[in-house]
Amino acid sequence: MEEWRKWKHITKLDPDRKITHEIIEDIIESGTDAIMISGTQNITKDNVENLLEMLKEYDVPKVLEPATPYGLVYKNIDWLFVPSVFNTYYSHYINGLHKMWIKLHKDKINWDIVVPEAYIILNPKCAAARVSKAQQMTLEGTVATAVCAEKYFNFPIIYIEYSGTYGNPSVVKAVKEALTKAHLLYGGGINTKEKAEEMSQWATIVVGNTIYENGTHSFIDTMRGRLVRELSEIQGKLGRLKRLRRKKRNEKPVEETKKDEKTKKRTFKPRIRVPGFRRKNHQ
Repeated sequence: MEEWRKWKHITKLDPDRKITHEIIEDIIESGTDAIMISGTQNITKDNVENLLEMLKEYDVPKVLEPATPYGLVYKNIDWLFVPSVFNTYYSHYINGLHKMWIKLHKDKINWDIVVPEAYIILNPKCAAARVSKAQQMTLEGTVATAVCAEKYFNFPIIYIEYSGTYGNPSVVKAVKEALTKAHLLYGGGINTKEKAEEMSQWATIVVGNTIYENGTHSFIDTMRGRLVRELSEIQGKLGRLKRLRRKKRNEKPVEETKKDEKTKKRTFKPRIRVPGFRRKNHQ
C-alpha cells in the first residue's frame, strides 16, 4: 500500500505566504502525517524552492501539488500530486496544463512519485474555483463526478475542495460511501478540533489556511480532532474484537459438542437412596 493512503492529516503550506521556522517546527512536532506545498496564485519556482529549503531538515513526507508547470521542482520532494479539475468545462485545467508540463519536463519527471488527483471544487468564491471556472454541483452530481473519476478514469485520489470555507459533511460522507478504491481527501475551513474530528470520519483532512489566519494554536486543535477520531476508531475495532472473541468462546464445534454429551452419559452415576440408612454421629 502506498504510504499516502495511511495519512490522516496533511498540512498544506502556500509558497506565496510568509511563514517562520518556529511555526514550521510547531507543525512538524504536532504529528501531522505530511506537508503539502500548494497554492493557486503567484507560485514560482523560487518561492517553492525557498519553502522546500525550510522543510529540508525535517523527516516528514513532502508533497508538491503544482498549480502550473512553472512552479515545478523535483528536488527535496517525496510525492508529486497532480490535480485535474473535474467540475470544469475548461479543458486547460483538466489536461491542458498537464500536456504542457510533459512537453517542458518530460526528461525530468519521475513517474514513480506522480499521483493524479481528481479535484472537485465546491466553494465558488475561492481562488481555485475562479481561476479554473469550476461549476457548482448538487450532491448527486458531486457523487457521480467522484465515481466517474474513480471508475472510468482510474484516479487514485479524489479531492473535495471547499478552500476558505467549511464544507457540507453530507457531501463528503456520500462521496466516501460511493468510492470503493480511490482515497478521499477533504480540504476547507478546518480550524477547530470539532471540524477536524467530523471530517476525519470520511476523509484524510488537509489543513492550511488556519495556520496563517489563526496561528498554530488553532492548527494544533485540528490535530487533536484527528487524534480523537483515530482513538474512537481504535476503540470501535477493539469492541468488535471483544465481541467476536466472546462469540467464539460461546460456540463449540458439533463434534466437540457430541463428544461432551457422550462423556456425560458415561460418567453419569445415579444416586441410590437406601431406606433406613442413617449416618452415624461420631462424638
